[in-house]
Amino acid sequence: MPKIRAFRGIRYNLAQVGSLSDVVAPPYDVIDAALQQQLYDQSPYNFIRLELTKASESGEPGDVYQRAATLFRTWLRDGVLQVEPDPAVYVYHQIFDNDGQTYTRRGFMTRVRLVRFGEGNIYPHEQTHAKAKDDRLRLTRACEANMSQIYGLYPDSTNEAQNLLEAHIAGTAGLEAVDHLGVTHRLWPVTDLDLVGQVAQLLENKPMFVADGHHRYETACNYRDELAAAAGGSLPDDHPAQSVLTMVMSMDDPGLIVLPTHRLFHGVPEMDSIELTKRLNGVFDCEPAGKGPEAADEVWRQIEELNDQGAFGLFTASDQQWTLVTANANTGRKMEEIAGDQSDDWRSLGVAILHGLIIDHLLGMQGHPKPKYVHLVDEVIDGLNGKLEGDQTYPLAALVMPATVDDIRKVSLHQERMPAKSTYFYPKLLSGLVVNPLDAN
Repeated sequence: MPKIRAFRGIRYNLAQVGSLSDVVAPPYDVIDAALQQQLYDQSPYNFIRLELTKASESGEPGDVYQRAATLFRTWLRDGVLQVEPDPAVYVYHQIFDNDGQTYTRRGFMTRVRLVRFGEGNIYPHEQTHAKAKDDRLRLTRACEANMSQIYGLYPDSTNEAQNLLEAHIAGTAGLEAVDHLGVTHRLWPVTDLDLVGQVAQLLENKPMFVADGHHRYETACNYRDELAAAAGGSLPDDHPAQSVLTMVMSMDDPGLIVLPTHRLFHGVPEMDSIELTKRLNGVFDCEPAGKGPEAADEVWRQIEELNDQGAFGLFTASDQQWTLVTANANTGRKMEEIAGDQSDDWRSLGVAILHGLIIDHLLGMQGHPKPKYVHLVDEVIDGLNGKLEGDQTYPLAALVMPATVDDIRKVSLHQERMPAKSTYFYPKLLSGLVVNPLDAN
């Protein structure tokens, strides 16, 4: 991993804004219009006003970025936001419930030295899109800051680096916020630079795998290169734009879980379970698994018991039938035929098999509209019953196992990118806890 570095972060002045819970926000890319308005209404200082500014009535291009920058500097001038007196890294805990169990996910926020994907030991696992990178670059230019962090994972089987920081904060109360989903977030600044140096040394030769924030990472590289070009070709090594705000976490942290992302397909041809089985026959084993949307719970239970990336639950709305679909000896051979340029690890991913082989190839639905992605089985049931926002109809639904952290490591080391929505790290990291200033002053 490139060098990590403590920095003087920008944080809310709670004496002015009150509760931290009122001013933090989820990442910009998971906020719809309704949640954006809810956060706007929650506080005049909510971070959404910087991270995802509402368009003005004029609707002029670039208006949102300039207004965000003006508000950011106003809040700094008025003491709503304050620059830390000392450089720090920030221990960050997230306490949440999932499937009847309480987890604590631990990491720390720091500056991480930038290196382009493919040129060092920082690895992506998802594709990026030009429109999203342009959006984040405009905001970065206007505010001269990383408004939110990327999320990086590193191997540490004994969690040695994180445990050093945990020992340092033991017995001290962290700053606390509760988000709109009920997740508790706690933050501790660590200003002991000798300790930070020990942690940096432990991480220095490890790879880092970007779990979330690929667009922001590539944007940070683009912004650095823009500044370097304007400065005659290079920036000083200690320039803030040489790094990006990152939440780093051990891949072996006991609180790290990956949740599934199920698919609800619209705009695709209708077929019944008989036709579905006929098209998949020979390449997969298929068996009836339940009738009606509510049977999704039992189908998912069977898939989880199998714990196999090649197991899927497919629902055909025309006959209200669930079909349990499992890979057989022919599945791998067929995947090699259609994706021979990819590694075995990539071809073994559930989402790669689902989209590349089942949906596009065997069912002939290539070019279908982007499906609706949901994470809970209850959301699948609601969607099939017409109870999700938009009242869309879905001729086909798919329950699919999530990729694992080990899958991310393997595929990333092949310099490959996973298909879209292969992973869902829950909970999302909050925006507004710490801002990373990028100006050299």
